Amino acid sequence: MGPTPPRTCWLTLFTALALAYATAPQAAGVIHTDFERGFIRAEVYTLDALREHKNEAGMKAAGKLRLEGKEYLVKDGDVMHFRFNV
Repeated sequence: MGPTPPRTCWLTLFTALALAYATAPQAAGVIHTDFERGFIRAEVYTLDALREHKNEAGMKAAGKLRLEGKEYLVKDGDVMHFRFNV
């Protein structure tokens, strides 16, 4: 069966259903409540864009890396970096 996936992988699998139809701040709050409380914006890209462009610099140059606000609804395949201030 192979090695056990890292804990973050299990967290990702476990919370995937909870994040369906969640706003960006709610998704940030799944990681830590401070992220939700101090949410500013989320840098968002898709796994498909990462596979195509290989890194964040390539995605940014191609316009595939975007900033989303508090009303953004998380979609399947989104990768998010949260900007927050507490």
